[in-house]
Parts: sequence; structure tokens; C-alpha cells
Amino acid sequence: MRHTRKARRALTAVAIASGLALTVAGCGGGGDGKGKSSTSSPPVQKTQSGDKAQPSATPTSDAPLAEVKGGEGVTLTITSALRDSGGFVTISGKVANTSGKVIALGRWAGDESELAGNSASMAGASLVDKVGKKKYLILRDTSGRCLCTKFDGAFLANAEKDFYAQFPAPPASTKSVEFQIADMPPATIDLTDGE
Repeated sequence: MRHTRKARRALTAVAIASGLALTVAGCGGGGDGKGKSSTSSPPVQKTQSGDKAQPSATPTSDAPLAEVKGGEGVTLTITSALRDSGGFVTISGKVANTSGKVIALGRWAGDESELAGNSASMAGASLVDKVGKKKYLILRDTSGRCLCTKFDGAFLANAEKDFYAQFPAPPASTKSVEFQIADMPPATIDLTDGE
């Protein structure tokens, strides 16, 4: 029992530390007052043309790992699924509004009462290990804030937003999982081992 409590404390400490690190990284800016609205996301590198590249903590790849389309004209593209040595998985990618109208992603926060304060965010996402028959819910800090992207304001027509979401890592033997959120179809993705 004592070992279980120690393990839980260690996992909570890792989740809080990584959440704080991501918050600090997300708050950095050029100081010109013209930055984008603040969303929690990993640092992003710029290419020579000025376009956004993949988050710096993830390997770059031309082809996405998965892409699914929802009924409201939302397209979710997963570009990275990185298993970290600290015991968690970071999923990142883009959400695009191809509906031609303004939409809200409020229901993406999920139904858990603990996550109710996350409003429009990736808080309702989960990973399903079909082989291990286990579902992994999003990591959150002790205040119930998810370790994920929170979307500010309305999602305008033809807009695209970057996202990330962190989960406890499945066993090393699990090589692929299903990413699920709201009413979007499940996306099967292969996990990449990080450092």
C-alpha cells in the first residue's frame, strides 16, 4: 500500500512539473504585445518561410499519423505521439474548422466533473489500448487543470489551431493506441519512443 502511494505521488509530481514547464514555455513571447492569444502548447519552431513547424520536442515528419473528420466540419490531424521516459505520452497536432461557420469546441472538455473548469479544451480526450484493454484519461494537476491545449474564443470558419494533450504512458509493449475525443471518430496512432 505504501509503495502504491509513493508511486502515485511520483506520478503526480511528474504531471505537475511537466505542466508547469509547458505553462512557462507557452507564456514566452516576443514582448511586442501583438502575440497570439495564449494557449497552452509546446514550443514551436519557425521555418525560414515563417510558417510554423512541428513542436520542437517532437520529431518532424511529412505525413500525419492520423486524420479524422467529425460531423460539424472539424478535422483533427495528429502529427506526433511521443512516449517520454518520464512515463507519459504527448499527442500533438492540429484542429481545423472546415465547416464554413463559427463553431464552439466546448463539449471537447469532457463530462468528468473534475475537468469542468477546462471549458473549450482537449480535456475530454482519451487513449485506448485495445490490446491491454485499458483506457487512459488526460493528465491533470491537483486543481483539475488538464495538461492539454485550451482553446480561447470562438473557432472561426477555416481557422486551424495547434493542440497537445498528455496522458499516462501505456506499457512499453503497447505500440499503438486509439485517440478519442467527443464525437470524432477514433484515430489509431503508432507511439514513438522519446528520450
